[in-house]
Amino acid sequence: MKEFVIDALTDNLPEVLGFVDEQLETADCPMKIQMQIDIAVEEIFVNIANYAYAPNVGKAEIAVDTSGGTATVRFRDSGVPYDPLKKDDPDVSLPAEKRQIGGLGIFMVKKTMDEMQYEYTDGHNVLTLKKGLVIG
Repeated sequence: MKEFVIDALTDNLPEVLGFVDEQLETADCPMKIQMQIDIAVEEIFVNIANYAYAPNVGKAEIAVDTSGGTATVRFRDSGVPYDPLKKDDPDVSLPAEKRQIGGLGIFMVKKTMDEMQYEYTDGHNVLTLKKGLVIG
C-alpha cells in the first residue's frame, strides 16, 4: 500500500488526485473506474479538509493498494470523529428543492464503490473504499 500524507486543505486536492491516479494507472485501471474513484476521493478528501479539523488544519493520509484486482483507497485523519456511514441516505425520490441539504456526496460514494468501511481507532478516523478494477 502506497501512502501519501498532506495538509487537509481543499487547495491540495490536485496533488491527492495525482497520487491516486498514478497508483491506478500503474494497475491499468480502466478510465471509467478511475473516474468513479476520483469522484469518491474528491468527495472524501474535501469533507476531511472542510470538517475534520475546522477551523484549524491537520494532516490527511491517503493510501492506495491495487493488488488482487481491487483498488483500495484508505483515508486517515485525526480530526473530529465522524462516521459518514451512519448518516441516513438522502431521499432522492424527492424533488431537489424538497431535499435536506447535505449527504448527497457520501450517497454517491456509497453507490459507486463496491465497499465502504469506517472505523475510529487510536484517535483516527479511518475510511476505506474498495472498487474492483474490472468492468463487468
